[in-house]
Amino acid sequence: MRISISRTKWISIAAVAFMLLLWKVLAAHFDSDFILPHPEDTLVKTLSLFGESQFLLVVGATILRGLLGFAISLVFGVSLGIAAGISNDFNAFLKPILVVLRSTPVIAIILLALIWLNANSVPIFIAILTMFPFICTNTIDGIRSVDKSLVEMAQVYRIGKLRIVREVYIPAIMPFIISGASSAMGIGWRAIIIGEVLSQPRYGIGTVMHSAQTFLNVDAVIAWTIIAVLLSYIFERIIRLTEKRIVVWRG
Repeated sequence: MRISISRTKWISIAAVAFMLLLWKVLAAHFDSDFILPHPEDTLVKTLSLFGESQFLLVVGATILRGLLGFAISLVFGVSLGIAAGISNDFNAFLKPILVVLRSTPVIAIILLALIWLNANSVPIFIAILTMFPFICTNTIDGIRSVDKSLVEMAQVYRIGKLRIVREVYIPAIMPFIISGASSAMGIGWRAIIIGEVLSQPRYGIGTVMHSAQTFLNVDAVIAWTIIAVLLSYIFERIIRLTEKRIVVWRG
């Protein structure tokens, strides 16, 4: 069976190869594991993490926080986004809140959350405040893009508002929700790990990264970073595959 690789795939592979080559050159230049270990040494360290006794607890705790924060953001983002998209008054009320959430530095929110919440809740709180604006804004944009004639026709036939939302608005805004969810998931993982680094819960990728940095285990810091990137990629791919199944008319 012949497997063909598109031109864009080759370009992506070339970009990855370039980054690895640059990494290798810099590692050879510094020639110190305390500054930048070689790629092959980091790969060995990354693979060794999978065999550690607490690996699943560490990764599982971060994933659980991420999924919980994402689920809460999705529910409130879509619900409030639909309401704001339909009602101009509610949109005017919600818009300044979204602007503040998008504009406030993540580190400022984390510092406040460290005062208000316990260590396990901080990353979840950060995830919600980071992901919610993306999902909500995209949902509002999706509602605004709905063909008004469809809504007017449904109103002429005296179709209830809940049915209009369910059968007109939601199918039309699914691409927007998926796009917002994908962006939120990518940003959210980074925010969660930053929150774990500073709040230091018992288990979490950010916690072990901070510990590795304290003891100058640069290879471990980079190895855990690679695992965090893989997690973000996997969940983003899951969202995209879900999009292909749900939004079938995009073909």
